[in-house]
Amino acid sequence: MPAKTRVPAVEGWFTTEGDEPALLGTRCRSCGTYAFPRESYFCKNPACDGREFDDVALSRRGRVWSFTNNCYQPPPPFVPTSDPFEPFAIAAVELADEQLVVLGQMVPGTSVDDLKAGMDVELVVDTLFEDDEHEYLVWKWRLVETGAPA
Repeated sequence: MPAKTRVPAVEGWFTTEGDEPALLGTRCRSCGTYAFPRESYFCKNPACDGREFDDVALSRRGRVWSFTNNCYQPPPPFVPTSDPFEPFAIAAVELADEQLVVLGQMVPGTSVDDLKAGMDVELVVDTLFEDDEHEYLVWKWRLVETGAPA
């Protein structure tokens, strides 16, 4: 059986090449405010009138700002990977350099019992779902091993 083609579930929101994937955002040329997903119309900073942006790769690391357990199956276009639906952890992560909070699913095997605010995480690309020809990818957060005692 031929290998499935790996494609982003949402085109243009993150890179999938190499060992260091990154979220793709923008930085306002007027005030330096970062946005994810990319901004193209107006700056997210209410004190700024900026309308010009540079495309940027955002930090791959951050700290858990908040988290929760997704206990219900989201509606379409979500495609469940198990039947019955299995809950998964979601984290709001403050990116290291941009101080921008980005929501994302935690990698499989990480539960809310494993998470605490302030924990270090890094961005990875993982399979969201598959069909006969494609493996659809999405970003997820993975705990960073610090080596420090708990």
